[in-house]
Amino acid sequence: MKVRIGIDVGGTFTDAAAIDNDTYELIGSCKVPTTHFAPEGVAAGIVQALRQVMEQYGISSEDVSFIAHGTTQATNALLEGDVALVGIITVGRGLEGFKSKSDTNIGRIELAPGKHLESRNAYADSAGGLEANILKAIERLKAGGAGSIVAAEAFSVDDPENENLVLALCSGKTIPGTATNDISKLYGLKMRTRTAVVNASIMPKMLEAAMMTEKSIIAAGIKSPLMVMRCDGGVMTVEEVRRRPIMTILSGPAAGVAGALMYEKLTDGIFLEVGGTSTDISCVKDGKVMIRYAEVGGHKTYLTSLDVRTVGIGGGSMVQVKNGKAVDVGPRSVHIAGLDYEVYTDSEKVKNPRLVEIHPKENDPSYACVECDSGVRLALSLAGAANIAGFVTEGDYARGNLEAARRAWKPLADTMGMNVEEAAKTVLGFSAKKNGRVVAQLMKDYKMEGRTTVLVGGGGGAAAVVPHLAGVLGQRWRVARNAPVISTIGVALAMVRDMVERTIHSPTDNDILAIRREAEEKAVASGAAPGTIEVSVQVDTQRNLVRAIAVGATEMRSKNLMDRKLDQEKLKALAAENLGAEAEEMILAAKNGSMYAFQCEKTEKKLLGLVKKQKKFLRLIDEEGVVRLQKENAIVLETDAGNWKNVTASLLKELTVYDDGGVTLPNLYIIPGKRIIDLSGLSGEDHVYSLLAVELAGYKAEEPIIIIGTGRNG
Repeated sequence: MKVRIGIDVGGTFTDAAAIDNDTYELIGSCKVPTTHFAPEGVAAGIVQALRQVMEQYGISSEDVSFIAHGTTQATNALLEGDVALVGIITVGRGLEGFKSKSDTNIGRIELAPGKHLESRNAYADSAGGLEANILKAIERLKAGGAGSIVAAEAFSVDDPENENLVLALCSGKTIPGTATNDISKLYGLKMRTRTAVVNASIMPKMLEAAMMTEKSIIAAGIKSPLMVMRCDGGVMTVEEVRRRPIMTILSGPAAGVAGALMYEKLTDGIFLEVGGTSTDISCVKDGKVMIRYAEVGGHKTYLTSLDVRTVGIGGGSMVQVKNGKAVDVGPRSVHIAGLDYEVYTDSEKVKNPRLVEIHPKENDPSYACVECDSGVRLALSLAGAANIAGFVTEGDYARGNLEAARRAWKPLADTMGMNVEEAAKTVLGFSAKKNGRVVAQLMKDYKMEGRTTVLVGGGGGAAAVVPHLAGVLGQRWRVARNAPVISTIGVALAMVRDMVERTIHSPTDNDILAIRREAEEKAVASGAAPGTIEVSVQVDTQRNLVRAIAVGATEMRSKNLMDRKLDQEKLKALAAENLGAEAEEMILAAKNGSMYAFQCEKTEKKLLGLVKKQKKFLRLIDEEGVVRLQKENAIVLETDAGNWKNVTASLLKELTVYDDGGVTLPNLYIIPGKRIIDLSGLSGEDHVYSLLAVELAGYKAEEPIIIIGTGRNG
């Protein structure tokens, strides 16, 4: 039996999960304290968790086909200000060099209150004696305390030679370095340099941790290369971590979303991963998690990460009180106060409880706990409130001792003039207000329809937050399968993912194909098996941006994850449910064996029903029941790979718009198997034909494909 192992390094615990490589079912999991203060750092805890899960479930080193870990180390380093001083070497000449000096003067970046990332600058004139000028700059910056170096030049994305020379010379001087062109291929020297500075600041710490972890895994006899979780939900090799540690920032929340996507078959959903202290909230639309450029210290970077928004509410959040009455919940949690949970305590210990107000940290507001006759103090928690209010069912990870919780909450309920259940629901209301505000904003930002959006809970505290919140918002909900270890499962099942972005005015066919190849090569360098890689290309004509995203497995997979094929009638019913229509109203417009395109005509009424408008709605659904594309007034055609050019040409002819502003091509989606080749945003027919010729080159002529076209605003 081949096994995939995922390890998630958290602030308090390090979790390990073993997954059957053939069925993708959870074999088992374990938890050990995170080893922040061990000589080997968190690597010691990773190995402890690895050994424990292997011994407990009889897994030999030869059985391990994939191993990866997610870590909060990079995020914590930034939050705690545990970063190196960064030296920036700006390469340039003349007036352009003078401007570059200004653009690369990053100065001080505030990471958290009282915590800063410091940088120093040096200039290397490229007009003559560049190598000597760079060496002088390195020595000057090292003497000033720089622990790593950033190489920056105005148009290095087009010609990286000088930045790469800086890196080579840094290597000779045994100081880690980052080239801005290696962090991003986009123009915009200031933002590119800022992103590279953040990367360089955590390099020394991450290099040390990566080397220790890799050595420990090899010492354990694991032959499979160690992979590390990225902030966009993919994984990369340790070698890539050495070059771009910034990619691991926010990888913890990304792992949870990855696990939920794989296990829950979400079409449109809000995923809430609830820990003891906080809840990470993210958005899934059309079966894909939403991404954005990450911010560090309030500054935008060129780092693309999952759009994860964190709220200081978790299962362990304590109740704020004023004059003996509950007024809020969080952000302090039970473990910060050094207390025990009321709901996970023996009832016999809760004798004659008395309400006490405490301040866990200096300048904190008052929080509620109870002191019992035995002298024990117990915190009143959100988990306790959810158990009392009946939202945590028997068998749930967050289920506790109801009798102990009710006894502990009675003094607070009495001072509030309520019964225990009413007091608990009042506190849950404070939680729902904070989380609900973020959920509502996400739904607004991504134009999510409330009727089709489901809230999915992950993490050990899911039941303490999600059921009540869903009731307040009027949304459907569920707790994810294996919710307490969903992040660890996400790490174990992650795919290699890499991306290339370039700023190109009027991109040619060769430009687009070159970026596609570059993304594929980067995915291979990050550990993807070449035969598994799929590349999608997006062109944003308004921003002159071309983006290629390559996704691949670390090994060949003979079947889809959690293989669960549904018949056509069930898929039609699911598409109808998503659309709010009756199944008999749905018409199968096209299919290719893996994907089904259903359409339905509906009449929309406006102005008190005086104006009626017919619209045709499309739902493209895969064989596992996930809606992958939702469009209005689309033209849907079924053909085969040998005839794609003729059918595409007819769609272009019918849907292309010619006006005073020029030619506007339609949005096109080509679907072979379970792939969606998104050609929306392309500006020329030649681009469409060239890219499709590459994308469909490996398919047999008789392979069925679906082609969908809509107007540019469709």
